[in-house]
Amino acid sequence: MSRAVVVVAAGSGTRLGIGDAKAFVPVAGEPMLTRAVRTVFTLAEPTVVVVVAPEARLDECRALVAAVAGPAVDLTAVVAGGSDRHASVQAGLDALPDGIEWVGVHDAARCLTPAAQFDAVFARARETGDGVVPALPVTDTVKRVDGDVVVETVDRSALVGVQTPQVFPLARLRDAYAVAVQSETDDAGVYRAAGGTVRTVPGDADAFKITTRWDLARAEALVASRTGAAATGAAAAVPVVRVGLGVDVHAFDAASPCRVGLLDFPGEPGLSGHSDGDAVAHAVCDALLSAGGLGDIGGRFGTSEPRYAGASGDVFVHGAVELLRAAGLVPTSVTVQVIGNRPRIGARRDEMQSALAAVVGAPVAVSGTTTDGLGLTGRGEGLAAIATAVVRPA
Repeated sequence: MSRAVVVVAAGSGTRLGIGDAKAFVPVAGEPMLTRAVRTVFTLAEPTVVVVVAPEARLDECRALVAAVAGPAVDLTAVVAGGSDRHASVQAGLDALPDGIEWVGVHDAARCLTPAAQFDAVFARARETGDGVVPALPVTDTVKRVDGDVVVETVDRSALVGVQTPQVFPLARLRDAYAVAVQSETDDAGVYRAAGGTVRTVPGDADAFKITTRWDLARAEALVASRTGAAATGAAAAVPVVRVGLGVDVHAFDAASPCRVGLLDFPGEPGLSGHSDGDAVAHAVCDALLSAGGLGDIGGRFGTSEPRYAGASGDVFVHGAVELLRAAGLVPTSVTVQVIGNRPRIGARRDEMQSALAAVVGAPVAVSGTTTDGLGLTGRGEGLAAIATAVVRPA
């Protein structure tokens, strides 16, 4: 195996303004990163994939990548990004295994880039031995300005807009990054600054970068139009995604250890149950099963089964994911509302989300609330959880 793709997914998405790391923002129900990585796994030639992700979300990213890669997960790695794109690409390059000769650097935000563009860039790079970038002609009239005053019209015939993946000989790109004295806006800039030659191949309009909410809306419209065009007759009535609901309630049991959302809470009363009583994990399990039309936790993992006595919540969540996979479905996202006075989950929300996402294989959002003293949870007698899950065909 001689080639790899580094997928840069560590950006904060400030200009997008969604309040989440950009690569994890969904496009028509799937995170950008999922769509970007899946395209690489459609290529005919085996390709190592290294994803550069926000340091705080490495576990979530590993779960997402593993869900996409499936049996090829051993060809993947997830590493933490740096303070800027330059540092993030370097981190990705450093993580590549021995034997890689060619590397493509790709932006997760260009998540609709067609597989043919990857093939074209890699093929041209091998043919020439140079760096290669996909490019589109500039169609707008370009002006040079001084403040708000137009100074001149720039000849656009020699201008192109470049996209990703940008492919280079790995050893020479590493050397270029090692001697770079300033950050460039793309990898071709770093490569050229070190004396390398960069060539172009025709790009694709679908490989645009999602930077603003308008770009996001455009990407979702493109996905929707293609999904609609592909669906005909009875198939048109089949939903692209399925949604499931799960609810679980457990009473407190001071004699049991407290485990909620796959996390231990020392010093807190535990939850009673045949297993570990993790109401959050059980609600997630039920939501996943519900979305797949696969029954419920009681029917699939009943209390009559001795092997589930005292089992931790991840056993049931993992079991639900495997049942979905056998049914040709995979999770897209999960949301959980925890209802109760204790334990307090706010300080450990990110940790809980990461732990659940690592088992689900998709992003999980957790929130908490109380019932203002009303009912079982309000009186401090137990804990409840409500989960929703979105799944899609594999």
